[in-house]
Amino acid sequence: MDNEAAEDARRWLAEEGVTQVRKGVWASDETSVEEALTANDVAHTWTSVALEDPDLDATGRLRLALGLLDLLDDYWVTCEIRFAVVAAQDLKAELLWDAYRRRLEASESPEPVTYSLWVDWFEDRTTVEVAFAEVLGNDIEELRTENRLHALTQDPLFRRAQRVLEISGPVPWPLKHPAYQAVVRVPALHPALFQGLLRSYHDFYGDLEPHAAHALLQQLDLPPGIKWLAHLRTVLQAGHRNHYRAPDAWPATDWETS
Repeated sequence: MDNEAAEDARRWLAEEGVTQVRKGVWASDETSVEEALTANDVAHTWTSVALEDPDLDATGRLRLALGLLDLLDDYWVTCEIRFAVVAAQDLKAELLWDAYRRRLEASESPEPVTYSLWVDWFEDRTTVEVAFAEVLGNDIEELRTENRLHALTQDPLFRRAQRVLEISGPVPWPLKHPAYQAVVRVPALHPALFQGLLRSYHDFYGDLEPHAAHALLQQLDLPPGIKWLAHLRTVLQAGHRNHYRAPDAWPATDWETS
């Protein structure tokens, strides 16, 4: 979280008549005391306004919206930011990806960011290549350097890699396979890679190449009794690419009730 950006966003909202009453509760000059606003209400109403503020340039508007993300911690802010970045045809917006990487590296859970990557950036074939490269692909080799490997689980890049791997199901196999191969050499990330493979099979837009995925699975050092390992091994050995292409291979009730 960027505290300075969040405070800038707070001041901007105050100028627009929107103030925080207490955690998760907001008020507006246009609403009565009884009509308290949630962070989601504020995000839906004011993020688009911030991204169109005529007093700011394009960079300033994006910085303000990212400040709202830090302040509100709401998924809808990421939606509006993505709409604006895609419309501007600036998919490699340095400010955006730097903010996402910092959130993915933070100790606190960056749920709006991970959800945004999973269901928006990664599922869209026009944005996934840039998004995956920016949040993990460009840095994967850094995980294997000697200065990263000791106390790796406390490393910010490790946290980022772990979180991205777990939601990487929709990323096309040719894009993520090199990253998956690199992570095989980092045992501490094997559980996250397993989750990535599992989601690559089960996500509606999940993508994998079954024989290559099985070869990776065979190399993972996983905790004893990890759930779904045998199931995943079986469907991959049988050549299945995705649960929705062969639902009877892995009964939906087994997965959905887990």
